[in-house]
Amino acid sequence: MGRKGPRWLRDAVFYQIYPQSFYDSNGDGIGDIEGIIRKLDYIESLGANALWINPCFVSPFGDAGYDVSDYYKVDPRYGTNADLRRLFREAHAKGIRVCLDLVPGHTSTEHPWFKAACAAKRNKYSDWYVWTDSVWSWGGGMPTINGYSQRDGNYITNFFWFQPALNYGFAKRDPRRPWKLPVGHPAAMAVRREMRNVMRFWLDMGADGFRVDMAFSLIKEDPGHRETKKLWRGMRRMFDREYPEAILISEWSHASKAIPAGFHVDFMVQFGRSGYTSLFRKELGRCQNPPAGGDSFFSPNGKGNIREFMDIYLEEYRRTKRLGYISIPSGNHDVARLSVGKGMRDLELAFAFVMTMPGTPFIYYGDEIGMRYMKNLPSKEGGYYRTGARTPMQWTRGRNAGFSSARSADLYLPVDKRPGRPAVESQEKSSGSLLNKVRSLVALRHRTPALGADGDFLPLFAQARKYPLVYLRKSAGGKVLVAINPSARPAAATFSAKGLKLPGETLASKGKVLIRPKGSKAKIEMGGVSYGIFAV
Repeated sequence: MGRKGPRWLRDAVFYQIYPQSFYDSNGDGIGDIEGIIRKLDYIESLGANALWINPCFVSPFGDAGYDVSDYYKVDPRYGTNADLRRLFREAHAKGIRVCLDLVPGHTSTEHPWFKAACAAKRNKYSDWYVWTDSVWSWGGGMPTINGYSQRDGNYITNFFWFQPALNYGFAKRDPRRPWKLPVGHPAAMAVRREMRNVMRFWLDMGADGFRVDMAFSLIKEDPGHRETKKLWRGMRRMFDREYPEAILISEWSHASKAIPAGFHVDFMVQFGRSGYTSLFRKELGRCQNPPAGGDSFFSPNGKGNIREFMDIYLEEYRRTKRLGYISIPSGNHDVARLSVGKGMRDLELAFAFVMTMPGTPFIYYGDEIGMRYMKNLPSKEGGYYRTGARTPMQWTRGRNAGFSSARSADLYLPVDKRPGRPAVESQEKSSGSLLNKVRSLVALRHRTPALGADGDFLPLFAQARKYPLVYLRKSAGGKVLVAINPSARPAAATFSAKGLKLPGETLASKGKVLIRPKGSKAKIEMGGVSYGIFAV
């Protein structure tokens, strides 16, 4: 294990599974752990060697499992703890790591801890959540629920009203509000110890780490996240000491904060920063509906601006490349599908980018076949606009898309019934399908050291409102040039060719890509919606 964590992470390609929508093994209309086990061969065939599974613990499912009522038990709709243990075992037999989704910042109002905290009489759990000291005392700008219980106080939430914030303390003391307990308060320290126990429980069972929900949010009123960083550094020390092969992945979207704080990987996603959104989903905006205006770089209209991404990314990459990894995922359960506004050719280019960038790539289930976003679905389990990105995986063109044998009315969410619905079964049979192109790109990444997580990254042509994007990846094993033109129009660029053996060996390509060396420079000419990956 190096400073960045276990060796396996250097070559990891993750596949994100929303378990209730992946595969239903028992015909009740909801995906389950046995369903994931049955599809491990498929996951292996993608070249994915790691999984992130959205929350699968006991929950009333007001927020799709992000409202936990028992951290130590798999929810019966997914199976049992024994099923999850078997998933770890069978995945490991195939060389696939499994990371769970940890929600440490809040629980459900149905959690026994919170129910105890609601009591008028003080007890062990009274200060495990953030409560004001009177029902007439408000949260000082934090979302507050009042009049909920016998307790004379209001509780603070992290998101929905039924997600009370666990109390890790406040970084800044406020004499006017003594209920804002310090980070060193015994109750705040007890919460911290309990969350460590939760992680140990699943790591001892066979989990390979955790994706941490809202990792930045635990300690309140924490300027610069100083105390939050200290908390996570302590967690990382525990991992390095007790579980050196396990990892921590943060939902922070600010790698230069998250990775020095102890996380092995941080997602570059939509939280308050435009960089990721500008690549694939700028037209949709933060909440996907209504459109916010603007143009993504990977839209075929050719009006995007790569600097909106690159200026943020390069600074984050520079500050973290020796410490950990940035992830640029194809998507996740909180945003519209990657396919919005794109055809299969466009999606292949998006994957060519995701699979040739440094760090740790994540594929959101179904993106590898071009699953479509289903607009205007009724909200399910707190999904709202996100619901349309959480529909059942499309395995076949048959009944219920091969997801479940249940009646269609009993499915967790409806399947896409529109003409041309993509499916694994049909794409398996076509060498030119998106699925098989993604497989090829993942395989190329695995066998090419320069394209791995640690390979150096150097933009060669990445100019504002211009196409194509050209960059160099390199390692001790060689150099790889990547050129991508998502625009439907032809594009050309001149870039420095110093130290490169051009035109190089073609490793993968689509469309016209012509490189003309000219002394210390080179000119590349590309057709519309084209890319090339070259050993140089």
